Amino acid sequence: MKKTILVTGANGYLASLIFKTNQDKFNWIRMTRKDADLSDPDAVATFLKSQSFDICFHTAANATTAWCNEHPELAHTINVESTQKIIDACKEKDALLIFSSSEQCFNGKEEHGPFKEEEPTKAVTIYGQNKNECEDLIHAQWSKSIILRYSWQMGLSSDGIKASPSIIKNVMHALLTQTPTKFTCNEKRCMTYAKHLADQFEQITQLEPDTYHVAAQNTMTTYEAAVYVAQQLGATPEAIETYILPNTQRYSDRFRDYRLDASKLESHGIHFGTFEENVKEVLTDFGWLV
Repeated sequence: MKKTILVTGANGYLASLIFKTNQDKFNWIRMTRKDADLSDPDAVATFLKSQSFDICFHTAANATTAWCNEHPELAHTINVESTQKIIDACKEKDALLIFSSSEQCFNGKEEHGPFKEEEPTKAVTIYGQNKNECEDLIHAQWSKSIILRYSWQMGLSSDGIKASPSIIKNVMHALLTQTPTKFTCNEKRCMTYAKHLADQFEQITQLEPDTYHVAAQNTMTTYEAAVYVAQQLGATPEAIETYILPNTQRYSDRFRDYRLDASKLESHGIHFGTFEENVKEVLTDFGWLV
């Protein structure tokens, strides 16, 4: 018998991609802002109480770093207080909670990654702090939970799916519109083709409750990664020098390295490959490489 998944933020990139890939494997309740806005936690609680589900896949959040820093109280309401209502609902219904967390949990670390799941988190942004607080609430209250810490998820838009900004989209925009664009030199992040998460989502729902990192391996800075993407797109050295620019000022006070170690998921047969492999696969899937 199929399990029923209630997914929050159902119109978002990851939620819509995972739904499209797995729509026949589960029964789906797709919760959007029209059903309940996360800025109103009581409305979230009311909607969840009216639904019957086995799994809650909580993807909804305001993840815009600058906005969260400018509106910390509202960000807390959306990202933390509504998550508390979701925890309460999962406890009441004895449902598995799959919580979408982030690499941003580590953006305040002075040490360099890749970080394992057991490494203590430290965030300097409101959004990262919100995610860390949510994780603490989950650990304290509901053991039947899977926490997925995502790296930067890549992909391109397709029918019914609007991809989030990514290194590939940003480089394409710079080259196609001939807009000189800066990419950070003082930063390393994992960047992962979201398709791999969608393709292996059913396996993830069967994991033991725990925290897991969703990330392709990467050794490049964000600027080096942008140059690599441009090269794969066939850009000339002159075009790369003109439009893919190094940003040496951002994070010059402290190099940011919040790469994730995904070896725990690899030990369960769930693989995300390398950044280079992921880029080539995205570009091949969408017709930019033959």
